[in-house]
Amino acid sequence: MEETRSYAVGHFAFGYILSKSTSTSLKIKLNIPLALALAVIPDVDIFIQKVIATFEHRGPTHSIIMASIVFVPIFIMYRTRAAPYFVALIQHSLVGDLIAGRSQILWPLTTQNYGSNVGIKDPTNIALEWAIFLVSIVVMVKTKDIADLLSRRASNLILIIPTFTVLLPTFMAYPMDVSLALVPPHVAYLVIFLASIIITCRKFLVMPRQA
Repeated sequence: MEETRSYAVGHFAFGYILSKSTSTSLKIKLNIPLALALAVIPDVDIFIQKVIATFEHRGPTHSIIMASIVFVPIFIMYRTRAAPYFVALIQHSLVGDLIAGRSQILWPLTTQNYGSNVGIKDPTNIALEWAIFLVSIVVMVKTKDIADLLSRRASNLILIIPTFTVLLPTFMAYPMDVSLALVPPHVAYLVIFLASIIITCRKFLVMPRQA
């Protein structure tokens, strides 16, 4: 069913903007690739389904209760520094999936699905995904985060996770899961992520010149 799927664009955009806002308010340096990866990590259940057919999408991995439990030791260890990444993770279910579709955000207390009746291909959802995508790009450029993503930082290799598990598979599916109206923002993120990975890989692959 349509409501059991989701588009990556909104998750990436909301994840980045909300984690960036949190890190800025707390005066914490944000690891952008990590925040972007966490923004879509709940959708790992799509791959679990390939192994366990009865495993539900938007079920346990989308539960804010489970996310909170997982982050307890992380908060104990890193305190407020963990906050932006927790926000990046839970926004997936609390923002993106509640706007378009339904999720079991209170699993295991209940398997009740919470959310709206707006489908992911609904014009309202598509317009919102475009809007939040454009805002995320503006923020990236204004804060110069885009420059960090296109620099030779080892942490940028974290983008391999969302690139090869979410973005590329989206375009390789037949029929393609992405609405044609949202192909441009998906391609934009894909280009940024791939460029970041390639630039960073060159740092390790290019041998230093001999004196």
